[in-house]
Amino acid sequence: MRKVRFGIIGTNFITDWILEAAREELRFEATAVCSRSRETGQAFALKHGIPHLFTSPEEMAASSLIDAVYIAVPNSLHAALSILFMQQGKHVLCEKPLASNAKEAREMIRVARQNGVTLMEAMKSTLTPNFRQLRRHLAEAGCLRRYFASYCQYSSRYDKLKAGIVLNAFNPELSNGAMMDLGVYTVYPLVVLFGRPKRISATGLKLRRPRGCKLRIRKPECYRSVFKDCRFLFTCRNPGRKRNFYFRSYSNHP
Repeated sequence: MRKVRFGIIGTNFITDWILEAAREELRFEATAVCSRSRETGQAFALKHGIPHLFTSPEEMAASSLIDAVYIAVPNSLHAALSILFMQQGKHVLCEKPLASNAKEAREMIRVARQNGVTLMEAMKSTLTPNFRQLRRHLAEAGCLRRYFASYCQYSSRYDKLKAGIVLNAFNPELSNGAMMDLGVYTVYPLVVLFGRPKRISATGLKLRRPRGCKLRIRKPECYRSVFKDCRFLFTCRNPGRKRNFYFRSYSNHP
């Protein structure tokens, strides 16, 4: 049985979960990890029994030690790293969301086809047995007129946000935010079940900043519009940058 030798980029708790599950597949083998910090990489490699360590993605991509790579870094880096590895003939399993925007995603797909490698997004919810059954029997439900999906939770990083510390998950410069983090879980089933949307719209209510929220909005020219209330902040980036949309929860209620 031929195993697929994976390199790992990203050493957070999500990667711990992925490795735990992946090792139930006998064809999976983690052979290398890449981290900017050698100390962090060594600790992660020792924890998971991974034999090889890299501190440079370029060196890992060119290495013959791996056949594929799992990428779990900030969203803004997904496209560049995926393309780097695919150009070296490596298959890519990239964390969701696949890219920062549609332009990046199209380029990633083009490079995958050009190099004859697999590009897959690590989005499991539409591949589970239950969802497959739902999709198979959807027509039996008759005419469906509304789809509603909600995925919300109190962020483990929210307390630090209230203290004025903006971690990666809330940083729009890294293509992050609630829509990119958890909101994708509501969008994917919609598209898989009903196809590409014909129209997309968003609404917001402009109110005062929530009491206790110390997050400072950047210079006005960084944002074309801001809609905020005690629960959500919606920002639309200006045309001079990546055109992404972010929904970030600012609820003061546990």
